[in-house]
Amino acid sequence: MSIRIRKALVALALLAPFLAKADDLNIYTDGALASGWENWSWGSTLDFAATDLFEGSSSISVDSGAWSALSIKLEGTFPGYAGLRFDIAGANPDLSITIQSTADNAQSSSIPLSAFGQTVTADKFTSLLIDFNALPGTGAQLGDGTWDRITFQGGANGATYHLDNIVLVESIVVTPEFLSAEPFANNVIAVTSKGTVDFSDVSVTLNNKAVSIKSTNTYVPVDTPSKSITYLNLASSLSPGPLLITAGNSTFNFTLPGVQYASIVPAVNHTINPHVYGVNFPTSASYINHLGVPMSRWGGNAVTAYNPFGGFTNAGNDWYFENRASDSADDWVGWVQGAGSDTMLTVPADAGNGLFPNGSYVSPVADPTRAYSPWNTTLAKQWLSGLKNKPTIVTIDNEMEIAHNTHQDMHPNPMSYDEELARVLNFSIAAKEALPGVLVGAPSTCSWWFYWTSAVGYTDNAAHDNIDFLPWFLSKLRDYEKTNGKRLLDYLDIHYYFQADSSANDAAAKALRLRSSRSLWDYSYVDESWVGTSPQNHQWNPTAVGLIPRFKTLIDINYPGTKLSIGEWASTNDKDLTGGLLTVDVLGIFGQYGVDSATYWATPDELGPVGLAYWLYRGYGAFFGSSSAQVNLANPQPDILSLYAATEKGKLSLVIINKDPATPVAYDLANVPFGTYFIRHFGGAAGIAKWQTTITLSANNYIVVPAYTALFMKQQ
Repeated sequence: MSIRIRKALVALALLAPFLAKADDLNIYTDGALASGWENWSWGSTLDFAATDLFEGSSSISVDSGAWSALSIKLEGTFPGYAGLRFDIAGANPDLSITIQSTADNAQSSSIPLSAFGQTVTADKFTSLLIDFNALPGTGAQLGDGTWDRITFQGGANGATYHLDNIVLVESIVVTPEFLSAEPFANNVIAVTSKGTVDFSDVSVTLNNKAVSIKSTNTYVPVDTPSKSITYLNLASSLSPGPLLITAGNSTFNFTLPGVQYASIVPAVNHTINPHVYGVNFPTSASYINHLGVPMSRWGGNAVTAYNPFGGFTNAGNDWYFENRASDSADDWVGWVQGAGSDTMLTVPADAGNGLFPNGSYVSPVADPTRAYSPWNTTLAKQWLSGLKNKPTIVTIDNEMEIAHNTHQDMHPNPMSYDEELARVLNFSIAAKEALPGVLVGAPSTCSWWFYWTSAVGYTDNAAHDNIDFLPWFLSKLRDYEKTNGKRLLDYLDIHYYFQADSSANDAAAKALRLRSSRSLWDYSYVDESWVGTSPQNHQWNPTAVGLIPRFKTLIDINYPGTKLSIGEWASTNDKDLTGGLLTVDVLGIFGQYGVDSATYWATPDELGPVGLAYWLYRGYGAFFGSSSAQVNLANPQPDILSLYAATEKGKLSLVIINKDPATPVAYDLANVPFGTYFIRHFGGAAGIAKWQTTITLSANNYIVVPAYTALFMKQQ
C-alpha cells in the first residue's frame, strides 16, 4: 500500500520520462522556457533549441565555464510543489543544483549530481527527480519559502550537458520499503525504512539460529524525516558468524568477523581543548548549537582587504578581485559569542607596498590606492580598541606568504622572511595594546611548502642561515620576548590541507582520503603526494609529515609555551561520506594529540557528511568527554580503523570509525563498563543522517560497527 505525505514524499526509483500532469508546472519542454520563466544564467553558452540530442523536438544545450551556471527564475514563486524532475545527458558533468529565493537570498543545500546515485552519460537522457521533502545527498527538506529560482552550476572545470523536460511536479508517491539493516553494538540491529512498513515481517538469524527481538525503538531525524530507523534489541548478543536479517521481501546478509582487541585506560589522560572542534564562519546561532561549535573563525583570503571603517572587503584572486560589502566583524563577534562560541578574528596587516629583498618593484607596479584606503597599525589599533565585542584570539592577517598572488593588486611582490616577521611583530603589538589580554596567533601559513620557505625562494632561506621559515619565525618571537619581557605570540597558527590527490573520488581515491589522516601523527607514514618524494626542507624525516608531533617538537625547541592552532583544514570532499568519516578521524586525532585550536575551512553543511562529524562529537549539548583516555590496540590498522576514548565526570565516551567500505568490525574493549549508553552514528547502509538512540550495553567483548560508519557512544 502506498502513502502520501504533504503533497509528496518521493521514491527515487528509476523514472521513465512522462508527460507532466495538469497540476505540474512545465519549465522547459521544447524550444524555449515556458511562459513566466526568465534566463538568469551567467558564464554559459546556451541553446534553448538544440537538436543534436533531444526528446520531442529540442533540448537545452549548456556549456558552462568554471563556477558558471544555467539559472532560471520564475516571475512569481513555486511553493507547494513536491519536487523537480528533469532529463539530463552529459559525460558525468561536474554539476550541482540549488533551489533559491531571490526575495531573501535563501537557498537549499547544494545537490551534486553524484547524490542521485544514477549514471549520467552523454549519448542518452537520464531522468532524475529532486524530492523537496528529501533532497538528494542530505535527505533534508526544502521547507517553506518564496522559492523562485533554480540553478545548475558547474564546478571548477565547468560543465557541458543537455537538459530536457524540466518540470515542477505536484505530487510524488512513496512505496513503503525496508532500505537497510545493519548490526550495531553488542545486541542491536538498525533497520532503516521509508513509509509505513510492517515490522512483524522482520526476523533475525545468527549462525543459522533464530534470534528473538526483545524490543524496538524507532527514531525519525527531525532534519531528514523521509527515512526512519528502528533499532531492534536482540535477546542475545552478536557473535562471529553468518547473520541474516529478513525484512519483508528484502534480505540483508553479513559475516560477522572475529574481534579486534583493545583496552581503554582512563587513568592515562590529558585535557582535550574544545577549541579543536571549531569552524570558519558559522551560519547562525542554531548552527552553533546543533553542531556544538566552541570556536568560530573570521578569516580567509578576503579578510586581508577588510575595511572595518567602510564595511567592505575584496575577494582577491579567489574571485576576480571583486569588491564586496562585508558584515561588521564587531557584530559578528558579538552574535557568535552570544551563541556560546569563542571567536578567532583576523586582523588585516597588509598596507600594499611590498618589495623584493633588493628593494626593486615588479613592473608594472599595482597602485593599491586606486582600490584601497590606507591601512597601518595606528588604524588597526583604532579599530580594535573600538570593538564592543572582544574576540578570544586575534590572528595577524591570513596567508601573507602568498599575498603577491592572492592580493597582487595590494602586494605585488613576494614577501620575505623579514617582511612577514615585521608585520607580525608590529600588528601583534598593536593588537595587545588595543585589546589587553587578547591572545595572538600567527602567521597563518597556507601550506606545507611555505612552512619552510618564503615566496622569495631558497635565497631567502640562505640569507637566514638556511633555517626553515617557521622554526626561524618561532625563534625570533622568542628573542623578542627575551629582549622586551613580553610575549607577542600565543599560538603558532598554521593551515593544513592534505596534499595527496583524491579528486578522482573512485574507490582507490576514497581509501587514500581516509588514510591521509595518518599524516597528522604517524612518522612511519610516507606522505602519498609530492611531499613524500620531493622534500624541500631541512627537517628530520622530511618525507613524512607527522604534523602535530613535528610542530609540538619545533615549538619546544624554538619557543616553548606557544600553543598550536590549525586555523584552516579540510576533508578534500565535503559532499562524500568519506569526507565525513575522515573529519571524524581528524577531530579524534586533534583531541588525542593535544592540538589547542582548529577551525574547519570553511562552513560545513550542517546536514552533510562533514557537519555530521561535528554533530557526532558535540551536537545539541551531548559532548565527547573533556579528558582524552589512552587507547591500547593489539593490532592497529589505522588505514581502516580508528578508536578514540575520553571521560568526563567519571563517564566514558567512545568514537569508533570503520573506514572499510564493505566489512563490519567487532571490538573486544577491555575496561568499558556495561550499562546504558547514548549512541549516535552516520554512514554505512543507513546513510548520511543524524541517527541516534539509547542502548543497554550488556557485554563489551563483541561491539560491532558496520562498514563505512562512525559511531559515538556516551555512558549515561
